[in-house]
Parts: sequence; structure tokens; C-alpha cells
Amino acid sequence: MSFDTLGLSAELLRADGAQGYSEPTPIQRKVIPVILAGRDVLAGARTGTGKTAGFALPLLQRPSANPIKNDRRPIRALILTPTRELAIQVSASVKTYGYHLPLQSTVVFGRVKINPQIKRLRRGVDILVATPGRLLDHGGRKTVNLSQIEQVVPPVDKCRKRELLSHMIGSRNWRQVLVFTRTKHGANRLAQQLEQDGLSAAAIHGNKSQGARTRALSGFKSGESRYW
Repeated sequence: MSFDTLGLSAELLRADGAQGYSEPTPIQRKVIPVILAGRDVLAGARTGTGKTAGFALPLLQRPSANPIKNDRRPIRALILTPTRELAIQVSASVKTYGYHLPLQSTVVFGRVKINPQIKRLRRGVDILVATPGRLLDHGGRKTVNLSQIEQVVPPVDKCRKRELLSHMIGSRNWRQVLVFTRTKHGANRLAQQLEQDGLSAAAIHGNKSQGARTRALSGFKSGESRYW
């Protein structure tokens, strides 16, 4: 299988060819068509297997099909990385793969002056690579606009969060859901409560054995556990 069978644009294929890529890796073959179709993906692969290209290539293609022709373009794709080193690496890949596309990208991370980043964001970018801490800094300063990257915050009393979650899952027929909790104990408690509501759920965190985490992940992938 070659890259041109995955549905990528000529501009992206040209960039791939310039980098010497001829055939997609297994992770790229699996995720690129799914992301191009606008579906969610949860994927994992070993280092060096092409994960960055796997999500960056379709991420570049979707907004490039509908470019915004003014300088104050909104952010339409956000890539979060846990470290500044990875942010720099991913940003470089995005620029390389998108070299022939009419898209602007930038990277923001901590331990450097924030003003140059603010100036770049104000000029408009389509794709933002960021570390969580610095993204929160920009959010607090209102120098980053994520009104286009979709999120919903329902107002609810703390004691009724689980009730609302169960209602939303059932009423909207969500098939697979990732739920993040503040503590490991909270993850265990929520999984048990969802099970009591008739929803198959599993908790995964650092206190679980490797075997338990592997079983939980396998159950989520297979659909045995729909909520994780």
C-alpha cells in the first residue's frame, strides 16, 4: 500500500515524497483514513512507527480543504503535548508536512517569553501546538481563541456530576467515552457508579497492575467496556 491510496491530497503526498516516505506504516494505514472521515481515534504505537505523521497529515488536510482567507484566522486544530521538547518536534513535523499548503501553524510552551508567542497568535494561525501549562497561560490572558476546537461545559452541582454523565451517555447513545478524574480513587468510584447505572465501565490508573491496565484497554478497544 502506498500513501496515495489513503486519500491524502497531492500537496501532502508531495511533502511525503520530499521526506523520502514511500509506504505508510501500520499505524498510519489504520488511522489516516479514519481521521480524514472525521471520526475520533484512540491509538498507540511504539516510538519510531510514524505516529506524528499518522495524525498530522489528515489534520492538515481537513482545514486546508476550506482555507480562511483573512489574517485573523481562528485556530482550527489544537495539538497538545506533555513536554516542550515534544511540542517543538511535533511543530516541526507539522510545518514540514504542510509546506505546500495555505495554512499557518505555531507552537507555544513555557520557560520562554510569552510576548513573542502572543504576537504570533494575534497574526492568526490555523494549527496550534502547545503544552498544557502555557496554553492555560494564554487562555487566562485571552490571547488564544479556541472558539472553532468544539467543547461543552454543562453547569452542574458537584453531587450530581455522575448522574448527568449517565444521562448524557444514555440519551445521546455514546458508544465509547473517555472520562478523566482528578484522583485515582475518584476513577474507581466513578467506574463502580456507572456499572450500577447499567453502563459497562473500567478504571485505569497508576495503582492498577500492568495486567489490569492491559485488560481494561483491551476491553475498551473491543467494546466490552464502553466507558473508560
